[in-house]
Amino acid sequence: MSLTDAEVSKLAADLHQARQAGIAIPPLTARHPGMTMADGYRVQQELVAALTAGGERVVGYKLGLTSTPMQQLLGVDSPDFAPVLSSHLNPDGAAVSAASFIAPRVEAEIALVLREDLRGPDCTALDVAAAVTGAVAALEIVDSRIADWKIKLADTIADLASSGAVVLGPALTPAAGLDLRVLGMVLTCNGNLIATGAGAAALGNPLQAVAWLVQTLHPLGEDLRAGQFIMTGALHAAVDITAGQNYRAEFDRLGAVGLRVR
Repeated sequence: MSLTDAEVSKLAADLHQARQAGIAIPPLTARHPGMTMADGYRVQQELVAALTAGGERVVGYKLGLTSTPMQQLLGVDSPDFAPVLSSHLNPDGAAVSAASFIAPRVEAEIALVLREDLRGPDCTALDVAAAVTGAVAALEIVDSRIADWKIKLADTIADLASSGAVVLGPALTPAAGLDLRVLGMVLTCNGNLIATGAGAAALGNPLQAVAWLVQTLHPLGEDLRAGQFIMTGALHAAVDITAGQNYRAEFDRLGAVGLRVR
């Protein structure tokens, strides 16, 4: 049974308070075992409405759980998505405080920037390729307001796809001639290799990942707009981060992006 409007509002308020206080809460699905993906998106939409009412802006979207390693890590079997909020966006080389998160992990991703709107239930990877102006090396810090990452798919959907922070690299590489599937990446911590990956980890192709997002947004009455960027999903299993570490992802063709955790 779907959640009532009152239940959705209560869960959104609980997540909003958890974000403000930096204190994790029990899984939403523990309170509501029948909570569905659709319920999760209803909670997400109400949470976003509260955050934007408080001054946040939606600057892009993030895809989550697009790679098999991430689905296996969290025990789920489908991607998810959420808006990226203005306060989450950081420049290359940014220093972020570990204390501002609850249980942070880092992921290296390919971000795509749109020059045209994308909408509709039949969007394809070819449509996305025609609408994309370029690709950017990116890092994402994922975090969970759900205690100990004990999440089911509806939990992470409601919690803005476990969003934390986004760092975009300094260069936009034109999309023409790029085969995003074979773009390789190495992730280091203080110069030591900790993960590798390639674009194909994102639903087989980052372009296909964005097409999935457009198709999924359509029944929710939403679409993608020119100028927005899309984080297309982790290329490896997320890595726990701690204070005093420097993370750097180096991508074939796209260059590098870095993040310092203090």
